[in-house]
Amino acid sequence: MLDTAHLLLPSSFPSIQRSQPTLQVNLGFRCNLSCVHCHVNAGPGRSEQMTRETVDDVLEFLQRQGLQVLDLTGGAPELNREFRYLVERASALGVHIIDRCNLTVLEEPGLGGMAEFLAGHRVEVVASLPCYLEENVDSQRGKGSYASSIRGLKRLNALGYGMPDSGLELNLVYNPLGPSLPPPQEALEADYKKQLYERHGIRFNRLFTITNMPIQRFGGYLESKGEFQNYLDLLRTSFHPANLEGVMCRHLLSVDWQGYLYDCDFNQMLEIPLRKNGTLHPHLRDLLDADLQGLAIQVAEHCYGCTAGRGSSCGGALE
Repeated sequence: MLDTAHLLLPSSFPSIQRSQPTLQVNLGFRCNLSCVHCHVNAGPGRSEQMTRETVDDVLEFLQRQGLQVLDLTGGAPELNREFRYLVERASALGVHIIDRCNLTVLEEPGLGGMAEFLAGHRVEVVASLPCYLEENVDSQRGKGSYASSIRGLKRLNALGYGMPDSGLELNLVYNPLGPSLPPPQEALEADYKKQLYERHGIRFNRLFTITNMPIQRFGGYLESKGEFQNYLDLLRTSFHPANLEGVMCRHLLSVDWQGYLYDCDFNQMLEIPLRKNGTLHPHLRDLLDADLQGLAIQVAEHCYGCTAGRGSSCGGALE
């Protein structure tokens, strides 16, 4: 896979600082899918997985820092053998847990009862569904992935996810099919809700539109097509200064599968580590009691992706 990090530095992106963060933890790069737009380069052949020891470091960091939100990602986070242990322990601490689920993983061998487990611990599910049309989803994620995703959504709905007054949040994620910015989130959410309900009787709470980042698999795809620089120019020229207030790195800490800290998931994939008091590449254990508010965030050209147009974050558009 082509490394695009050198194409994103140095950068003219404005300086920004962190406030009280959410902890986003990448449990490993193993995934049952190999999506074209993936900025992680995750797939079935990846073996990197967080160990029990590092999971315990995550739990201690949550307690010592007094953090209230744990955002789990991957790869497919559910494929990590310590996933249930981490959810159970974090739930016992009263932490709100988010699972970034690709839906198809709910049908993977060995993961029986995963949907019920998530509901039992009242985990918020943020589910990737790059389109409501079968041909578009299968072109990005592989043949049969749309049908599997629909079955997953129906299973979650049957447990109460996405239903009024259930308290079980089910949010979907849209990514563009290629090198373009997402359309307006509110209008697309209305289309998703109409189409998924009319076609399949599926309900959900919100739709998050997220801009594709020119790194890892998607960055390499752009470079192979000769479209990398054009896409970067699109992100730069679509810069919206007002979005700087809401970019996710201001409210998030990213942890890799080994327990090292980054300013965001994208920086993690580019190996641009968090800096604290001159310390480069700190581990969770190094900053258990550190004051992280006001810390300068490491930026590069891909940061324009979060501020382009209506903005983009783990929680969707910023406007």
